[in-house]
Amino acid sequence: MERAEKDRVKIFDTTLRDGEQSPGISLNKQEKLEIAHQLARLRVDIIEAGFPIASPGDFEAVEAIAREVHGPVICGLARTGFQDIDAAWNAVKDSERPRIHTFISTSDIHIEHQLQTTREDVKGQARAAVAHAKQYTDDVEFSPMDATRSELEYTAEVIQIALDEGATTINVPDTVGYSMPHEYAAMWEELYRMVPGLAEVVTSVHCHDDLGLAVANSFSGIQAGCRQVECAINGIGERAGNASLEEIAMLLHTREAAVGFHTGVVTTEIARTSRMVSRLTGYSVQPNKAIVGRNAFAHESGIHQDGVLKERTTYEIMDAASIGLEHNSLVLGKHSGRHALRNALEELGFQVEGAALNMAFKRFKELADKKKKVTALDLEAIVSDEMKQAPTAFEIESFEVEASNVRGPLARVSVRMPDGSVGSGSFTGDGPVDAFFSAINAATGHDARLKEYHVSAVTGGRDALGEVTVLLELRGRLSSGAGVSTDILEASGKAYLRALSGALADDVAGEAERVLEREARKAPTP
Repeated sequence: MERAEKDRVKIFDTTLRDGEQSPGISLNKQEKLEIAHQLARLRVDIIEAGFPIASPGDFEAVEAIAREVHGPVICGLARTGFQDIDAAWNAVKDSERPRIHTFISTSDIHIEHQLQTTREDVKGQARAAVAHAKQYTDDVEFSPMDATRSELEYTAEVIQIALDEGATTINVPDTVGYSMPHEYAAMWEELYRMVPGLAEVVTSVHCHDDLGLAVANSFSGIQAGCRQVECAINGIGERAGNASLEEIAMLLHTREAAVGFHTGVVTTEIARTSRMVSRLTGYSVQPNKAIVGRNAFAHESGIHQDGVLKERTTYEIMDAASIGLEHNSLVLGKHSGRHALRNALEELGFQVEGAALNMAFKRFKELADKKKKVTALDLEAIVSDEMKQAPTAFEIESFEVEASNVRGPLARVSVRMPDGSVGSGSFTGDGPVDAFFSAINAATGHDARLKEYHVSAVTGGRDALGEVTVLLELRGRLSSGAGVSTDILEASGKAYLRALSGALADDVAGEAERVLEREARKAPTP
């Protein structure tokens, strides 16, 4: 089938920006780089790498992605203040294809209550921001935030201003997930009528899932003429999240003959990307999640099983292999050497050398002693697990948990602190895991509260690696963490300590962000 360029939909991935704003997620530079490299292998068109003004760590991560990730456009988000735009440019300028994405609200509820300004001032800020960004790069995207709750005529005015100043992509977001598909399509049809210049630039959709309509609204925008979709892996993002990249990509791939649209996504990389994002963010994928949930290609009903065994297409509209699910048969064992491991990791998309390879090899040998066969999923899990261990994080030195049904469980733990010292603690609890986490609190001196705890198997069998994800709260901040081990308690301890490290880092970053906000309020509005 011949594909027309006018029917190609660009995929704008915001996993590292909007996705990371999910409560409890805090990715470090190395983790963001790994995800960005995988997004490049997935062949997304644009990576929104972060919000550079938000913190020094975010700036450094965006800068590293711009320098090291090749293929996609690398985009930095900025408010309309010149400090924001300067920071975004300085972070992305080393990319082969840099973009600045600037935004300001156009809804009266935001203008009055959040910005505390006027419609005229918003128009002035939009004009100045796009003009300032154009001094740095030709690729400038503009978004009127909360557009679906804005007066349409006013939104059209602001969009026209952005076009007059040279914006090359116009994104009209459903910021709070309020719209319905027919409303969103009608909005776009009216905007095309009121702003004829929209037909000359790329138009983009960015829909949130508060009413469960993010993908449906995004698709209605495509049908109305938009050719860029802003989305995130596993649908992560603010509140209920964003449109799921994998759902958009597979909708257009599976129904291409009917809808006539296509993307450049390498669909066989979808499952691997989903697993990586889930492990590094600590956000588990719900079992019945479309495309990437573990039940997406599973069949429980006898009637369904019978049909699938006779002919897969009786109950499956997609082949599991089309999203990369049939790559779990890597044969490595305890006699495999470094070279074989490195080749296997390269096949999985991991470039591991030097000390990192030595550490991965050590973990691999430990696992191979416990399992007869190490699979691709096992390797992904242990390499991702090593990536999450920051040099300055807490580490378990030793632990001991006593549990029985005749007396309460008791946990003793020794934890190496970020400064190199070792803290010890012991505690009883309602169960072995509760006692273990309470002992960690005693050892570290931080009274974190567990909010969520999940255990899953990376692969099947009694010798499977266990993956634990936790969400905890410390001084009002949520933080997630994940750990992998054949020992569930060890995996639990790793996950808890990583979440604790993230919460403490967020505390520092939050204070830095508050300082920046205070400074920004003092600065004159451009």
